[in-house]
Amino acid sequence: QAQLGESGGGSVQAGDSLRLSCVASGRTFSTFDYDMDMGWYRQAPGKEREFVARIDWSGVNTSYAEAVKGRFTITRPNTKLTTYLRMNNLTPEDTAMYYCKVQIRGVNYWGQGTQVTVSS
Repeated sequence: QAQLGESGGGSVQAGDSLRLSCVASGRTFSTFDYDMDMGWYRQAPGKEREFVARIDWSGVNTSYAEAVKGRFTITRPNTKLTTYLRMNNLTPEDTAMYYCKVQIRGVNYWGQGTQVTVSS
């Protein structure tokens, strides 16, 4: 089985911070799977799902959407099966459902999402 559990969403004011967490569990995922990328996407009402950030197995190589560069930080502790998304200086434009994605050898796994709502 493969499960992704997201948490950390909530309703905040503009300028606040949140940290999202995603834990991968199940026999599909292994700490030693060097091909396992983890990332975050988001989908606002009426819009397409969009890329936010990703991190490779090593935790060293990351990439971000332009809209979040300098404000969001993705990390991955040594356990390798968890990823965090630290979101600073949130704006109403960041309001969306945030989804965790794991990619292993070209196969994508998605979580159920965690809602982030930012009010001005």
